[in-house]
Amino acid sequence: MESETKDSLMLNTAIEAAKRAGQIIAEQYPMERNVTQKGFRDLVTETDTAAEAVIIDTIKDRFPEHDILSEEAGAIPREGGYTWVVDPLDGTTNFAHHHPLFAVSIAIAKADTPILGVIHDPLRHETFLAQRGAGATLNDHPIRATLNKTLENAMIATDWGHTNEQREQMLAYLHPTLMGCGTVRSMGSAALALAYVAAGRLDAYFQAKLNPWDVAAGTLLFREAGGRCTTLNGAPHRMELPDCLATNGHIHGALLEVIRAADKKR
Repeated sequence: MESETKDSLMLNTAIEAAKRAGQIIAEQYPMERNVTQKGFRDLVTETDTAAEAVIIDTIKDRFPEHDILSEEAGAIPREGGYTWVVDPLDGTTNFAHHHPLFAVSIAIAKADTPILGVIHDPLRHETFLAQRGAGATLNDHPIRATLNKTLENAMIATDWGHTNEQREQMLAYLHPTLMGCGTVRSMGSAALALAYVAAGRLDAYFQAKLNPWDVAAGTLLFREAGGRCTTLNGAPHRMELPDCLATNGHIHGALLEVIRAADKKR
């Protein structure tokens, strides 16, 4: 019973923190941006840090003993057995350009394995939620990955990464993928793309360079929604690994073959 109470409190805290951060983001979305670069093609805004602050404060208030790994603040170790993996505004470049595709992503990991994930889209008021072994939902309604079994009918999403080397790699994958699938989209938010795979809005998403806060919540979401995730070479995926291939499961092998063949030509 005590464990159930703690799990419920963690779930409610994650949802509350994501929505509080989302409110800040939505309020500041129409405003002018104060944008700085923390790296090459890597932007940060005052909204990122404001949203992150409210998430971290909410977590510390309820679970001061838990570790936190957040995109802007980095690691806040407490050695409490659980780690909150936080991206306060996934899709900062979109947000900075007033392009309305971004989300708050919060996951809770135990022994480096996500057990709870929340992705909140503050503009569309959509909250994607997953608990390990309990399925995935969108605004409390169950969601499932698509049943599409053919690559030629698939809608696939990808993103580019910051460096020229990463973009060269993604371009090498893009041409054969485009020739073999239905269509390709670039989301600009890995968290939202993974949520869309879970909700059946995309058949697949892949990227060569990601961080734990990009994927921790999203990979749990679509796994609970019936999807499959590996690295780009087919190895089991873990949130600390840099690359990710997430699909509905049915087209995983076919898309993996396309990526492997492109790798051999590089």
